[in-house]
Amino acid sequence: MQVMRFTKRYEKFIVPILLLFSLSLIGCLKKTKTVKRKGNLGGVFKINLGQQPTTLNALSSTGYYASQVQGYILEGLLDRDVETYQWKPNLAKEWKTSKDGLSYEFTIRDGVKWHDGKPLTIEDVKFSFDAIVDKKNRWKTAHVKPYYENIGEAKIIAKNKIRFTAKKKYFRNFDVVAGLTVIPKHLYEDTSKENLKKLNKTLIGTGAYTLSEFNRGKNIILKKSSNWWGLNNKSQKGINNFDKILLRFIKDETVELIRAEKGDIDFLGLNAEQFVKKAQGKKWGKDIHKVKYQNKSPKGYGFIGWNLRNPLFKSKKTRLALYHLLNRDLMIEKFEHGMSLPATGPQYQQSIYANPEVKPVSFDPKLALKLLKENGWKDDAEDSILYKDIDGKKVRFSFTILEPRKEFVKYLTVFKEDAKKAGIDVQIQFSEWTTFIKLLDERKFEAVRLGWSGGAVEWDPKQIWHSSFAKAGSNFIGYKNEEVDKLIDLARETLDQPKRQKILRRVYRIIAEDAPYAFLFNGKYGFYAHRERIGRKKDAYTFGIGTSYWWIKK
Repeated sequence: MQVMRFTKRYEKFIVPILLLFSLSLIGCLKKTKTVKRKGNLGGVFKINLGQQPTTLNALSSTGYYASQVQGYILEGLLDRDVETYQWKPNLAKEWKTSKDGLSYEFTIRDGVKWHDGKPLTIEDVKFSFDAIVDKKNRWKTAHVKPYYENIGEAKIIAKNKIRFTAKKKYFRNFDVVAGLTVIPKHLYEDTSKENLKKLNKTLIGTGAYTLSEFNRGKNIILKKSSNWWGLNNKSQKGINNFDKILLRFIKDETVELIRAEKGDIDFLGLNAEQFVKKAQGKKWGKDIHKVKYQNKSPKGYGFIGWNLRNPLFKSKKTRLALYHLLNRDLMIEKFEHGMSLPATGPQYQQSIYANPEVKPVSFDPKLALKLLKENGWKDDAEDSILYKDIDGKKVRFSFTILEPRKEFVKYLTVFKEDAKKAGIDVQIQFSEWTTFIKLLDERKFEAVRLGWSGGAVEWDPKQIWHSSFAKAGSNFIGYKNEEVDKLIDLARETLDQPKRQKILRRVYRIIAEDAPYAFLFNGKYGFYAHRERIGRKKDAYTFGIGTSYWWIKK
């Protein structure tokens, strides 16, 4: 499944990210020829971000668009190797783990500076952790708290050393502290409304690129940092080769293809419709190329989520009936060009944690009607819409699905028509991203169509599926299951991977059977387009595309 408009520079995944999801794939094509590095380094790398980020605040942002911008500007203690997925030095040059596996020491580099010229200190590292776990939640970090809840404290033990101590075992304790994004204390410690508002549109980091311009409604321009610590560091040789990065906000898929053909975009994520119907012509294969690849990077999935606080969706039978009205096979054939699989549950099928015994829910209108009638839904002779007596009131089976992407409306229209035949009135409401996120945060929706990024290779479902995050956090549909909570907590404390796999496959099965989402598709491949002027060593690395290694050939 093509889950990202473009690939984040740092190919590490800690927190699942909320995505719009085009949920489309493109057909087979020959691999483009890769070249050895030669020609000029520098130049401007042009990308279509797709949407303007709602906020750039490094602590409170949850959306995909902000994360892409932050990936160029901010850095973590360690970084993932895009080929091996192993941790490697970044802001921290050294690290060690205690014998009991519950404490982790990091030594930060000397001479690292923030983009505003101030030196990076160990106090910045401690503050970055303390702000996330802050009990008063002054920085609105509920979306990442579950990952850090097992880390008891961050203690400065020397001028350039910090020790993180875990309260109890958790299989990703080291990963969450190693991947900690470090932010400047001198800018974020002020929690006044005025300062937080300012942080929504500014971003200061230690990374290879600085925020040069934020042109509302148009683009973001990043400039190569002249004081980046990695400029003369051998460990960073061969990456971050562009002088500038231009991130455009082009929402329309047809327009973005036209701009790519004109040379206004160098790298573009593609979907099936773009490839099969639009990405054709004399320039394709000459001035601009399409690439199909497979690798081991975590894959995302899309879904229609039911607000379980709404009486319409409280019954599992009703949710399952809606699932049986979703003609995914038709959508895959018509819109995905056969390049997707019907999803079976809350993790991509290629993951070792996806339960292979769970089969896709079939499109079966007759079974859907049977389930609805068993659940008390009745025909209404007046308007052909099913109704049910709920708390003494006659409730029509009518609801609205929030949709943040116009291109996906056609998928939901298929569902709408099939639901109508069953006596269910489905409305589709397109909502701009900023408004959409606000409605999710306030839980003011009936149903929503969205998607999650792949997250980490090692799956931890707590952020999305644990009941403790139903009020504030990523469990915005309000899913609650005591057995799932217990199993998730048990899995987090299980360090033995085969044993954890067994536990999480049970979690997968239970959630799939509860049908809190109508899970949509899993992709078989990844796809993108690049201009001829872009130099690459290979189409993709084992755990990412590796755009940070690209350069301009001419």
